[in-house]
Amino acid sequence: MTSQCFRPPTEGSGVVMTECTGLQFVSPFAFEAMQKVDVVRLASLSDPELRLLLPCLVRMALCAPADQSQSWAQDKKLILRLLSGVEAVNSIVALLSVDFHALEQDASKEQQLRHKLGGGSGESILVSQLQHGLTLEFEHSDSPRRLRLVLSELLAIMNKVSESNGEFFFKSSELFESPVYLEEAADVLCILQAELPSLLPIVDVAEALLRVRNGAWFLCLLVANVPDSFNEVCRGLIKNGERQDEESLGGRRRTDALRFLCKMNPSQALKVRGMVVEECHLPGLGVALTLDHTKTEACEDGVSDLVCFVSGLLLGTNAKVRTWFGTFIRNGQQRKRETSSSVLWQMRRQLLLELMGILPTVRSTRIVQEADVEMEPSVSVYSGLKEEHVVKASALLRLYCALMGIAGLKPTEEEAQQLLQLMSSRPPATPAGVRFVSLSFCMLLAFSTLVSTPEQEQLMVVWLSWMIKEEAYFESTSGVSASFGEMLLLVAMYFHSNQLSAIIDLVCSTLGMKIVIKPSSLSRMKTIFTQEIFTEQVVTAHAVRVPVTSNLSANITGFLPIHCIYQLLRSRSFTKHKVSIKDWIYRQLCETSTPLHPQLLPLIDVYINSILTPASKSNPEATNQPVTEQEILNIFQEVIGGDSVRLNQRFSITAQLLVLYYILSYEEALLANTKTLAAMQKKPQSYSSSLMDQIPIKFLIRQAQGLQQELGGLHSALLRLLATNYPHLCIVDDWICEEEITGTDALLRRMLLTSNAKNHSPKQLQEAFSAVPVSYTQVMQIIEHLTLLSASELIPYAEVLTSNMNQLLSSGVPRRVLQTVNKLWMVLNTVMPRRLWVMTVNALQPSIKYVRQQKYTQNDLMIDPLIVLRCDRRVHRCPPLMDITLHMLNGYLLASKAYLSAHLKETAEQDRPSQNNTIGLVGQTDAPEVTREELKNALLAAQDSAAVQILLEICLPTEEEKARGVNPEISPRNIPSVITSSTPNKEMEEGEDNLLCNLREVQCLICCLLHQMYIADPNIAKLVHFQGYPCELLPLTVAGIPSMHICLDFIPELIAQPELEKQIFAIQLLSHLCIQYALPKSLSVARLAVNVMGTLLTVLTQAKRYAFFMPTLPSLVSFCRAFPPLYEDIMSLLIQIGQVCASDVATQTRDIDPIITRLQQIKEKPSGWSQICKDPSYKNGSRDTGSMDPDVQLCHCIESTIIEIINMSVSGI
Repeated sequence: MTSQCFRPPTEGSGVVMTECTGLQFVSPFAFEAMQKVDVVRLASLSDPELRLLLPCLVRMALCAPADQSQSWAQDKKLILRLLSGVEAVNSIVALLSVDFHALEQDASKEQQLRHKLGGGSGESILVSQLQHGLTLEFEHSDSPRRLRLVLSELLAIMNKVSESNGEFFFKSSELFESPVYLEEAADVLCILQAELPSLLPIVDVAEALLRVRNGAWFLCLLVANVPDSFNEVCRGLIKNGERQDEESLGGRRRTDALRFLCKMNPSQALKVRGMVVEECHLPGLGVALTLDHTKTEACEDGVSDLVCFVSGLLLGTNAKVRTWFGTFIRNGQQRKRETSSSVLWQMRRQLLLELMGILPTVRSTRIVQEADVEMEPSVSVYSGLKEEHVVKASALLRLYCALMGIAGLKPTEEEAQQLLQLMSSRPPATPAGVRFVSLSFCMLLAFSTLVSTPEQEQLMVVWLSWMIKEEAYFESTSGVSASFGEMLLLVAMYFHSNQLSAIIDLVCSTLGMKIVIKPSSLSRMKTIFTQEIFTEQVVTAHAVRVPVTSNLSANITGFLPIHCIYQLLRSRSFTKHKVSIKDWIYRQLCETSTPLHPQLLPLIDVYINSILTPASKSNPEATNQPVTEQEILNIFQEVIGGDSVRLNQRFSITAQLLVLYYILSYEEALLANTKTLAAMQKKPQSYSSSLMDQIPIKFLIRQAQGLQQELGGLHSALLRLLATNYPHLCIVDDWICEEEITGTDALLRRMLLTSNAKNHSPKQLQEAFSAVPVSYTQVMQIIEHLTLLSASELIPYAEVLTSNMNQLLSSGVPRRVLQTVNKLWMVLNTVMPRRLWVMTVNALQPSIKYVRQQKYTQNDLMIDPLIVLRCDRRVHRCPPLMDITLHMLNGYLLASKAYLSAHLKETAEQDRPSQNNTIGLVGQTDAPEVTREELKNALLAAQDSAAVQILLEICLPTEEEKARGVNPEISPRNIPSVITSSTPNKEMEEGEDNLLCNLREVQCLICCLLHQMYIADPNIAKLVHFQGYPCELLPLTVAGIPSMHICLDFIPELIAQPELEKQIFAIQLLSHLCIQYALPKSLSVARLAVNVMGTLLTVLTQAKRYAFFMPTLPSLVSFCRAFPPLYEDIMSLLIQIGQVCASDVATQTRDIDPIITRLQQIKEKPSGWSQICKDPSYKNGSRDTGSMDPDVQLCHCIESTIIEIINMSVSGI
């Protein structure tokens, strides 16, 4: 088979292609044969084709090969046989017999000489003075001189290229222009480059050949004879090329030369195109190569390579490439006259041909109404786009959008007309068809200038009307939820609300590119939409009829009905036109699934705003209706019911969480807008407390916690609302407990879960409790199995568990049963706290015969949290149940705060008119509000302090416990010693009767709660201590409540109170604090207390002096123990007190003198009294203390205090 060599094409030829017309180039067949050294293919070449490859073949035949195989020896014989009949081989053989080493030395000397004398010197070492022109000299010269002539001319051009600093020039050289000697010159050039590669790098030779006539032909022959250099030459030419090739002669010559190279080796054309994009040089070459490839491998149905290539450049992520190619498009349009030789013109022509090739049947030039279509069915005016062309049509639309929007292409009249025909065509109802219509619509918005005549405008109106009519059919047939109908609706709403920037964002998002759209260009489309197609009332009425998206989630992308409803709600269109949207929103919330769609939360927020805020001041009643309570209950029906272990499959957890978010947000917004709503005649009502009680808020929050990744920001939003409106459901201890329940331990428990545990029903648990007074075995077994269940699985057992708690208060109940019940209660508390609390409070009420117990509700307990403490007194000595009681108390105290705050906001406007009338002063209208706030704070403070006082009272031992020897002043740090010392007592050995242990455990639980309350609000600690409590509890509170150190801040204020009792309490409290917290601050407060005691000594009467100093003198011992520097001041104070007392009794008796004398001696020589003080008889009070005189008793007390201080100091030393 013989391959025909190709001639340069005339269509689209550039300068080089024109000058090379008539020259024979190496064909792709021949080049591939050379690349693979396929001797059989080479033998099939014609003589003209073979002539072009002789330099390489002759060198291949004559030079010693590196391949010594037998197969190459046979191939070499075939090559010699092939060359034997060619006459030109002899001249090439002669060329190869020259001394190239000497030639290279002379060439190097000539380059040095030219460099020294300047590039313009006419002297040459290679060639002596020429007698004739280069052509004649070449003709008359032998082979060595021919080599020197060509080498000298080539080096001169290469030197000029290196000195030109990248500026292109054209060199006229008759040696490369004479058509007679072109082949001989090409032979010499190929031999020179092959034998002198270091002197003549092939890339530099290629750059030089671009500057001469027929350079592209020489370059192709050179590369064909050195086929391995193809990629090197192409990359070098591209790297040294211009950024915009069609702007200069050099760029066009370079582009044409590279096109010839790629036509010679078409398999590498796309690789060369990749080099063009990588270097961002020669954009025309990239397009030209793509055009050549498109013509070679045209595809009828698929997207062409030209569309893909240009789209990739303009829509890719590389901004540098996008700018580079956009500049090529803009510069190409700025040239005054585009000819067919322009690559840009060829590209536009090819794209237009592809566009016209997929257009449906040609339309009628007139606009035909629907009636006309029926009358003339044979006229195909609105024929549809073929299904196999839809994807290609979409790609073409996006490409034209990129060309016009990014590259600034200005379409011709023909292009605009064909684009409009394609945009207004009607595709089949497939997902690709939906995409095509959406792109066409957005392109119409982005480039409305395409519509220039009234006929075209009417055509677009008819097409838009068809879109509205066919939207439902497309959505049902294609199976795509996000159809173009929602986009139409959304754009119409944006036009009505004049949100042109939103339309621009929508268009850019749909087209997938950022293009500049002037808002002014949308004015005509706005008129068409708002006045002819979509009036606001039509938009609103149509939106309500749009079906909700089934199983709406973030996986469904695009523009959905929810986007349209959201915009209509924002613009208040529904309320303005009195269209109810409540049912649509409710249905959409029910049809949701995970992952959460990002538009759902904004939709709920704007819906709530439309319920509470009127659309206009002139029509204050124009608001939407809230979701009814019954509709809300329907969603939570399965959870609210008895079998609440599994959620109802009808409504997803997403729907329930969204409705919960709606309720909480609605209630919060209602409180925030109280003042605004007060002016409305028909005020929106808050949801009833009974509804809120039935919703398992904590259970739902816990479900949301496990789905945080899929719920987006819903979980955090719910936590924020919960912390604001339901602080009692956000107790830190609960969250910590919940972490333990849902951690690794829970998985281990699930692994241990047996079938027996699952089989226990609530009825069996009730039967086991019925046998409690006799046997606890069955109860213990069942509740131990229940601990293996999850929190949601425990919900059916909650009522049985709480209703039987009263039976566990009897004596003899095993501690393990109580602790297990406490554990189950805490687990249930993580999913149903409010309902659980109410049941527990009612179950633990005191059982009084003949008195019917009151059943408290959630509202009762929030109004009066102290109801929790009105439980059976036996709870106070049952630590596991007391722990539950304290937990509920803390929760209801927090709930009461939120309840009163909400109540204050709800009723803020009710009393304002009457209160304002009673205040006649101008500028004091806010005074009643301040008063209401102060009253609320006072009520909460009284409530908290009452709870603290009751709890402190519980810490005191009862009369029975006192009779048994329980000491309330034992601090927690002494618990181990107390228990150890009491072990011989038989009563202490029995757990159920060990009142000391139970009391101490209850005291510890109460101290923990008080610590939390003091930390949360330090004012509670101040209020409680200003009220005072039994001094017997001071050792317990100071040692058991870590936050008691805050009392040091207000003790000076407490000492300054006029009441003697408060002063005594302050000093006693301070004495314990100094021992517990021996800090510099404690020292300063203790010094103040000593000074105050000294001052009071001078002003108190005898009776008050006795009442004050008798309880406070022991505190001085604690001061000295904590702070030895106070020793001198305290001893002086004690002597001073003794002297005052002695002076009062001086007239009555002399018995006091010995005491005064001893006090003086003790002060002067304390060491001498240390042994006396240790005498047991002295400690036991064998001295005369029979006097009932207060001053005498006080003196004895002073003496005891001093001796105790001395003993303490001596033992310390």
